[in-house]
Amino acid sequence: MTVLVVGLVLFLGMHSVRIFAPAWRDAQFARLGEGKWKGLYTAVSLVGFGLILWGYSLARPESPNLWNPPVWTRHTAALLMVLAFVLLAAAYVPGTKIKAAVKHPMVLSVKVWAFAHLISNGRLAEIVLFGAFLVWAVLDFRSSRQRDRANATSYPAGVFARDGIALVVGIVLWLVFVRWLHAAWIGVAPLG
Repeated sequence: MTVLVVGLVLFLGMHSVRIFAPAWRDAQFARLGEGKWKGLYTAVSLVGFGLILWGYSLARPESPNLWNPPVWTRHTAALLMVLAFVLLAAAYVPGTKIKAAVKHPMVLSVKVWAFAHLISNGRLAEIVLFGAFLVWAVLDFRSSRQRDRANATSYPAGVFARDGIALVVGIVLWLVFVRWLHAAWIGVAPLG
């Protein structure tokens, strides 16, 4: 479990600098320059992500079961993941009404992903992993919205056709992931 926690601290810690230490982040950005700051950010994030993957694979088999989620939670999680993938796609498809409405679809996607997995898993390692991401996503979403208000940031209204693209891309990604990749990468077939 230690490797998992260290990975979470590095990955989520680096992704939390803008939330908890924006002045320090800005100072480092100014001191190092954009390229070096982004390089450091990426390197720490990649090391943290690697440790999360490795730590989770180590902790999962030996992790105690804290609760047994009812079967309906797996079905609910699968449906929530459709939403998570559509939100993820909306973050990258420019000009969607989804982005105009929620402002930060990527972070909202992480919130939905973490919540879906938290309700459908009962082992300690899973609760630590998905709980940490959920707490981070809630704090980041709140911080991002506050920053938007403070800076009077506005998002283009978007068009429904772009939402259609995000919807199709999100559903296709969800189907590919749920049908093949989740079992291959995680070792669990979400739909049985």
